[in-house]
Amino acid sequence: MVHVYIADVRDPTAVKEAISAAAKDFSIDVGSGDAFDILVNNAGLALGAPAPFWKQDMTSDINTMINTNILGFMAAAHAMLNEGGMANAKRGTILNITSTTGLEVPPFPGEAVYHASKACQEGFTNALRTELVGTNLRVLALRPGVVQGHFHEQRVGHDMSEYESFMDGIEALVAEDVASAAVGMVGTPEKVSIKALDVVPSSQRSLPVFDREWAKRNS
Repeated sequence: MVHVYIADVRDPTAVKEAISAAAKDFSIDVGSGDAFDILVNNAGLALGAPAPFWKQDMTSDINTMINTNILGFMAAAHAMLNEGGMANAKRGTILNITSTTGLEVPPFPGEAVYHASKACQEGFTNALRTELVGTNLRVLALRPGVVQGHFHEQRVGHDMSEYESFMDGIEALVAEDVASAAVGMVGTPEKVSIKALDVVPSSQRSLPVFDREWAKRNS
């Protein structure tokens, strides 16, 4: 059975209420040591490309990225540790979906704020893992490369010519590829932590280097 809860991740109170409602619906008694097993923390978006930082709007695109990618990301982890019972139970897995972009300076225009927010997610993941010493809680980072779909369409303001140019020839990942990697990470025994995993298209040789002949060569 699938339950859906709608909340703006930029609002920590709304996130807490959603987690509390889910705990109630799934009969998870946090007070008695029950807890959710897994949080897939996938709050994140990119906006404003290819405009450079100083041409992006501070009150719309930049504010939305910061409040979603940083505040929302932390709010989800905070609520799951508290309202979701993980901290009290001292067990569970938090899988943070970060990005290869957080590790290297992007060569693409318009990525400064997104890159900074993803670097923040990497730092938060590593520090939170350390703070949870003395528990069985695992904090992991999954770093996707280029994935087809809404994310990159939205990143360039749904300009399909920009999107198609970016995707040209590389045979990007699809959602199922990232999901398979996530299942592999959370499916290991509790004593095993795949602390971080990059999952990228084979055509994406590094953050800035793409094999644009990949799709043609492998068609």
